[in-house]
Amino acid sequence: MKKSNKSTRKAALKQLNEQLIDHPHTAQVPGGILELISYNESDFTIFDNLPIDHLLQKCVANHVNWINVDGLSDQELIKKISTHFDLHYLLVEDIRNTDHQPKADEYEKHLFFTLKMLYRIEGESIDYEHISFVLGKDYLLSFQEKEGDFFGNLRNRIKLDTSIIRKRGADYLLYRLIDAIVDSYYSILENIGHQVEEIEDNISNNPTVEDFKHIQKLRKEFIYLRKVVYPLREALNKVIKNEDEFIEDRNIKYFSDVYDHVIHLIDSLDTYKDLTSTLMELYMNTINFKMNEVMKLLTIITTIFIPLSFIAGIYGMNFKYMPELDWPNGYFGVLLVMGVIFVMMVAYFKYKKWF
Repeated sequence: MKKSNKSTRKAALKQLNEQLIDHPHTAQVPGGILELISYNESDFTIFDNLPIDHLLQKCVANHVNWINVDGLSDQELIKKISTHFDLHYLLVEDIRNTDHQPKADEYEKHLFFTLKMLYRIEGESIDYEHISFVLGKDYLLSFQEKEGDFFGNLRNRIKLDTSIIRKRGADYLLYRLIDAIVDSYYSILENIGHQVEEIEDNISNNPTVEDFKHIQKLRKEFIYLRKVVYPLREALNKVIKNEDEFIEDRNIKYFSDVYDHVIHLIDSLDTYKDLTSTLMELYMNTINFKMNEVMKLLTIITTIFIPLSFIAGIYGMNFKYMPELDWPNGYFGVLLVMGVIFVMMVAYFKYKKWF
């Protein structure tokens, strides 16, 4: 599969940066939102206002049945879904555990895939969310940690009769969902890139403590992003190997494309991580440079006043016999000598380019 051109990807990233849009085809259930989309090339149906027992009965053979659950607090709901699809208890535990790193596990009847969504940027904040997928024959289960409509655009594409999604199986739908999530990572990196440029400009003009705190915050974000992206590479690699043939051979190339995107993200993360280290060094060097400039100025002033203080100290002594004290123009003479010394020292420092 050829990668999207630059303008197409940029337009997609712009959409991913928008605030979550309330989806009209979702219904609130205790502890979350439940929805079933059932489709094939010629048919499309969506159910969102049924109890879980009735909704599970609406799954149709020879259709792709996508059940999406937003919110993981309703344990009874998850239990009924796991019982209906005969999910392994370890798989169910992984769905409930939102601290898991991205991974892929193959079971006898299912392919389990979990990763993090980074889908909302408000100012400089990144919103993280855990999401799990269970791929089986003719169905895909998705469990989102939080309520919201991240896949609204994809739902709209499924409605179209001409959509390629309608002509493929549940494994292709899994690819499209993972690809949308990975694309959101690009928007996060783009936002971070703008922050890095802004910090660099601030440091060059006038570094502040806020810039230092901002750099520290970015470094922490990169640590988390590395934990999110690096395991995702291994998870996708496991899917691409397709040892249990959960993925059709014709769809392997799409997952390989997502894998390439993840590799690019990892390279970008390493680059930005190095840039933040460089920013930290630039901040410290700039602060030290400004401090050195201040110290140099104070040293020059002190050096200039040393001979002047010496002369003033001599004539400030209280000896009775000091010939210059009886000289009528002694005061003005001493001021003249001090002025000449001052001018000569300033000229000398200028000549040496000390300031």
